[in-house]
Amino acid sequence: QVQLVESGGGLVQPGGSLRLSCAASGSNFAWYTMGWYRQAPGKQRELVARITSVLTTNYANSVQGRFTISRDNAKNTVYLQMNSLKPEDTAVYYCHADGSWLDRIDYWGQGAQVTVSS
Repeated sequence: QVQLVESGGGLVQPGGSLRLSCAASGSNFAWYTMGWYRQAPGKQRELVARITSVLTTNYANSVQGRFTISRDNAKNTVYLQMNSLKPEDTAVYYCHADGSWLDRIDYWGQGAQVTVSS
């Protein structure tokens, strides 16, 4: 079973920056499409960004141009650099690994709270 451990959440002011990290266990990390999802209070979980094994990226329109997803396969880690943060970015951010092809299962992190407030 793959475990995803998130870190880097916290409280920041509007316009500030934060970087989330997600460290994965296992040996198939390089083959997974990795993603960041978030769930704001009273809202459904939504895709924020994802990055494939060949480094193709996709972003939600709401974060396009402000957030950057990246990965370091040598460290089994995916990152989410969040710049120009807005109060509406406040949410619990979840790391996701698409193991459906190799493992027939998806993996989720425990979530990291990001609060953007002055």
